[in-house]
Amino acid sequence: MRADIVSGKSKKVVKITAREAKLRRKLRQHLQTLGFRKSKEGALEFEDNGKETIRALHSLQRKERLNANTNFIAQRAPKLLRFFASGSEINPSRIMPVLERIVGCTWQSELFKLASLTWSIPVSNGFGRRLRYLVWDGYNDKLIGLIAIGDPVFNLSVRDNFIGWSIDDRRARLVNMMDAYVLGALPPYNLLLGGKMVACLVRSHDVYDDFYNKYGGTIGIISRQKKNAHLLAVTTSSSMGRSSVYNRLKLGEVIYFDSIGYTGGWGHFHIPDKLFLELREYLRSIGHSYADLHKFGKGPNWRLRTTRAALVELGFREDLLRHGVQREVFISHLASNGINILRTGEGQPNLSSLLSANEIGKLAVDRWILPRSERHPEFRRWSSENLIQLLDKTHCTMQNRMREVI
Repeated sequence: MRADIVSGKSKKVVKITAREAKLRRKLRQHLQTLGFRKSKEGALEFEDNGKETIRALHSLQRKERLNANTNFIAQRAPKLLRFFASGSEINPSRIMPVLERIVGCTWQSELFKLASLTWSIPVSNGFGRRLRYLVWDGYNDKLIGLIAIGDPVFNLSVRDNFIGWSIDDRRARLVNMMDAYVLGALPPYNLLLGGKMVACLVRSHDVYDDFYNKYGGTIGIISRQKKNAHLLAVTTSSSMGRSSVYNRLKLGEVIYFDSIGYTGGWGHFHIPDKLFLELREYLRSIGHSYADLHKFGKGPNWRLRTTRAALVELGFREDLLRHGVQREVFISHLASNGINILRTGEGQPNLSSLLSANEIGKLAVDRWILPRSERHPEFRRWSSENLIQLLDKTHCTMQNRMREVI
């Protein structure tokens, strides 16, 4: 049985089946559960954009991620927990960051995965080109934090306007940029402003060299042309709206990250994995090409475009993907003349101010970590066993097993 509905500003009449009507109801109920409501114009809005509200908007997505990894956590966490520090194991004056690049399916990749599951905002898997790092403390061989950079989204107006790109410029030179989609410190290092140090490590000679060695001479999947790529700049965005960690992040006279504006509040994080799979299956059932157009090289933001296509087919407004969480966007210039090269395509990278991870660590310890440790010595009370509390408390079996090992 089909029903007629009126959709969008154009008053387009869309005929829907009972299955489609059920999926529409599920979408509405889900958004209401998250706290969204309709504005007078028909767009999504929520009561406030504070950090707790943003965490709540991500809560279902995080719960799904934890549920999907229950067995992994139960089986691997007891063995990997020893790599996380207690406050008593840290000597702030001797913290020495060491970058370890993750290669393939190793215990290091499992450690990265476990550490990222403790964060309140679910971590993306990234797409396309990727470099992932564990940031170790060379003093005690404990994990300080995580770094992952990957291909940037193709359409990001705040970035493109800052650089001064045309569409053709962006298409030709976006290969020289990456986006830090995972960037942060773990407890208790985060209590010592270790997040600032980890962020600064993105702008290190170590990362620049790794990128060039892996991707400098690769062949473009779409263009089929050889890329003489250099990592000229890295962007990142704050998951909590405005960020105090990245804003004017500076060591000595060098700015490591600088704010360039805010996103427009579009995205798909408020559509959880389970619901997305239903939308994708719906597109497949009606023969829509986006259902399986997910291989790298088929275009950026596949999940966003797939979700939008499903919403349109179901008769929703396209701006249902405008969740309203405007994220602050930051840029790190690895080459001091990087923006000019990105804009014009001319010149050689000036890397004169680029330091090694070890040199950055020494500056960060003096600038942030030591003063913080003296003002707030409570970091010493943190126990690595507290890591369990950062995971979903509903996983009782998993927690009990971990406690037995501890």
